[in-house]
Amino acid sequence: MTRAGSIALEPAYLLHARPWRETSQLCEVLSQRHGRLGLLAKGARGARSRWRGLLRPFQPLRLSWTGRGSLPVLTAAEPSAYLQLPAGEPLFAMFYLNELLMNFLSRGDPHPDLFAHYGGALASLAGGQPVEPALRSFELVLLEEAGYGLNLRHDVVSERPLEPGLSYRYLPERGPVATDRDAAGDKLVFSGAELLGIAAGDLGSGENLRAARRLLRSLLDHHLGGRPLKTRAVLSAMRGSGAA
Repeated sequence: MTRAGSIALEPAYLLHARPWRETSQLCEVLSQRHGRLGLLAKGARGARSRWRGLLRPFQPLRLSWTGRGSLPVLTAAEPSAYLQLPAGEPLFAMFYLNELLMNFLSRGDPHPDLFAHYGGALASLAGGQPVEPALRSFELVLLEEAGYGLNLRHDVVSERPLEPGLSYRYLPERGPVATDRDAAGDKLVFSGAELLGIAAGDLGSGENLRAARRLLRSLLDHHLGGRPLKTRAVLSAMRGSGAA
């Protein structure tokens, strides 16, 4: 039974943890019904901690906590499934997802659809699916849930549907505007076909996927306001000249 101010066995994922005092941890988690929140895991780093080996990123958990303040106390944790983590680029891509969530989500703002999509992205990456489509799909959902949803179907000036054969410049705070420039000189110029393909979730073609990476990286950077993403730098280094 849930007491006032207490939550029992909420589906959640650990996004980040750092030491607190001698043996405890401050945990940032993404929960299904309560969004992102901080939890204090008392004694989590102790030799006989009941949390030892359990509070790990990417593993589906059920967490219980109590307290109404800015830092409730973790009271119970159990695994709800087990995810076999990959190595190399897919694993760093998972850390990239966590860093995005930490930067774009405010505490206490529920996003159940994003929670489900995050779990699906982790499963895809762990299951050996291509990294790029999984990241781009997640970024699209994240921007929508964070209040920065993309207009990918209409010219924001003429209000006409995009035409596949025309070129459009994407204005970060508004959307696409018809232009006679090509993408060679402007990273925010796309064909109508590319924007419509991204809107339809068609990220299987190389052209659409490259366009989605170019568009989403620009929009993420714009909304981050200059804050760098550490995991993006790691992924870029792993790929040589590629970028997350």
